[in-house]
Amino acid sequence: MPAVYDHGGGVRSLRVPIPDNPLGHTLVYVVDTDRGPVLIDTGWDDPSSWDTLAAGLTACGTSVAEIHGVVVTHHHPDHHGLSGRVREASGAWIAMHAADTAVVRRTRQARPERWFSYMTAKLAAAGAPEEHVAPLRAARPRALPGLSPALPDRDIVPGELLDLPGRRLRAIWTPGHTPGHVCLHLEETHPARLPGHGRLFSGDHLLPEITPHIGLYEDPDDATVTDPLGDYLDSLERVGRLAPAEVLPAHQHPFPDAAARVRELLAHHETRLTDLLTLLAEPLTPWQLAERMEWNRPWADIPHGSRTIAVSEAESHLRRLVKAGRAEAVPGSDPVTYAAVQ
Repeated sequence: MPAVYDHGGGVRSLRVPIPDNPLGHTLVYVVDTDRGPVLIDTGWDDPSSWDTLAAGLTACGTSVAEIHGVVVTHHHPDHHGLSGRVREASGAWIAMHAADTAVVRRTRQARPERWFSYMTAKLAAAGAPEEHVAPLRAARPRALPGLSPALPDRDIVPGELLDLPGRRLRAIWTPGHTPGHVCLHLEETHPARLPGHGRLFSGDHLLPEITPHIGLYEDPDDATVTDPLGDYLDSLERVGRLAPAEVLPAHQHPFPDAAARVRELLAHHETRLTDLLTLLAEPLTPWQLAERMEWNRPWADIPHGSRTIAVSEAESHLRRLVKAGRAEAVPGSDPVTYAAVQ
């Protein structure tokens, strides 16, 4: 797709780069409304990303100053990062699901030291070796990237039409990738008359070739035992039933047949859960499980930060297995190990 692509029906997309990331870019969508253009996501907060966004809007015949609103699919910095700068330049409102707005609020209030101590304790409890945890014990920077994201000023209410004059854009709550992730269903006839029900802006929930990361919902001040993978699988089925004519994702490229992609992802996760039960024939900590899981490269080649993410994903799968009664914690183990229920 070119840097600016016209999808028809008053919808265009801009490829906004993500610095030093294999994903390459975020697809930011520009939706025309009777009050001016509205953005779906904004891209990473980086000078080159900002310049690309501004140039793309100019190529669309508008400008940052004319943006009426920003709808954020979820709080991650490659989606929400530039929202604050857009609001400063235009006076636009920013809308996000309340669960992710809560994450943004906590992030803005938390001191970096609190985050590092939380992650240190969490990784130690997961069985991470000291050489992995030690850099986090020593790290005490004044600030971390993404620690001052813009606080949204509107809530996205699941099931309701957003206040976009002249458009029918309905919010679909799809937790899993984040607790407040939303997809946005454009309930209008497809401009190319493709069969199906409108178009779906899917954020990171439904991507054509990538399985989105499903880790734990990180919150140092909340001890609730969540089930992000269970949330994600339920959300997938909900989106599949919408049967949109086309999916407009936040990465890669648009694609048809959401239901087929949903079936692939459901099958993928069921296969993975079954494979993990085989590994759990012996008791394993979450770290040991992550070491043995299949990733896109050998464990030895996975860098430090990505290993932390991988352990979080292993833990989300463990929680699903435990909640389904297919695995259980081994009493008295420290750090806690898990084993398949025989």
